[in-house]
Parts: sequence; C-alpha cells; structure tokens
Amino acid sequence: MTNPYEISDDTPVYVISVAAELSGMHPQTLRSYDRLGLVSPGRSAGRGRGRRYSLRDVLVLREVQRLSQAGVSLPGIKRIMELEGELDQYRAALAEMAAEMAQLRTELESTRAVAARLAGLLRSRGTDGTLVPVRDGRTGGPVAGPAAAAPEAPPAARESTPAAREPDLPAAGTAGDPPPETG
Repeated sequence: MTNPYEISDDTPVYVISVAAELSGMHPQTLRSYDRLGLVSPGRSAGRGRGRRYSLRDVLVLREVQRLSQAGVSLPGIKRIMELEGELDQYRAALAEMAAEMAQLRTELESTRAVAARLAGLLRSRGTDGTLVPVRDGRTGGPVAGPAAAAPEAPPAARESTPAAREPDLPAAGTAGDPPPETG
C-alpha cells in the first residue's frame, strides 16, 4: 500500500469485542478459536499486545460458525479451512500458468509469422533453401553442398565471417515481402 491510511481486507483493525460482535460470537469463543488455530488475528503493538482482527478474520469466523452449526467438528472445520487455503494457492498458480501460456502462444504466433515471411523470401529468391549463403572461411567462396552438412564453426569464427557481418538478405519492404499487418 502506498497510502498509510488505506486498509485492505487483511489489515488487523478490530479489537476482540468488535470482532466478536461482527461475527456474532462471544469474545471467549474467539480466544479459543485463536488457540486452536482456526483464526490467527494480528497483535497490536505495545505492552498488552491485544488481538486485532481483520475483515478477512471476521469472515473466517462467520464461516467457522456456519460450519459448526451444520454439525462439523472443530478439527473438521480446521481441515476444511486448510484445504480451502491450498485450493486458493492452486487456483492462483493455475491463473499464473494460464497467463504464461497465453504469453507463449502470442510469442509462438509471432515466431510463426516471421518464419512464414522468411519462407516467402526464400521462395521469391529461388534459392536452394538457405537463408544466408554459407561461405568458406578460408577461401571466401561458397561452401559446396547443403549448409546443414557443413561443420558448425565456433562462435568467434562465425562472427568474423563475411556472412555473419553482412547478411545477404533483401531489405524489409522489398518485392516478395507480404504486406505489413494492420490491426
């Protein structure tokens, strides 16, 4: 939070008497639920270190009360709440992975578009299927045979070859390029 006066649902603000009233329970019940770990209120600063409940704590207390009235035991309620917490974590992780997959799909489509454009350039040039002509580093002439059969040069050697410094591709916007996408 950037503003110290803003509070979130997790900000501990309610003293035990207010939280008890908001949840419809006795303060002693809230203390016992704290000891059992069903709800974990924050603590105030100072000597007394009294319990401070957040809005989320009050909602949890209401849920505990609802489950208790439905006949669920306190250990059962605790387990239900633990499982709901895990479910929330899994949902958040799933949402994060879905967003990442959407990002990767976008990148894949972009890569496919670039590959299609390069394939179009190759077809328009009538080359033997290579994007950049491979030249022999010793003679400067073209290497005989397909480029895939040529041994891979170390990175330093690749950077010093004429093909690496001056690629033999037409400039963007030349004949054979597909029209730019608008959108």
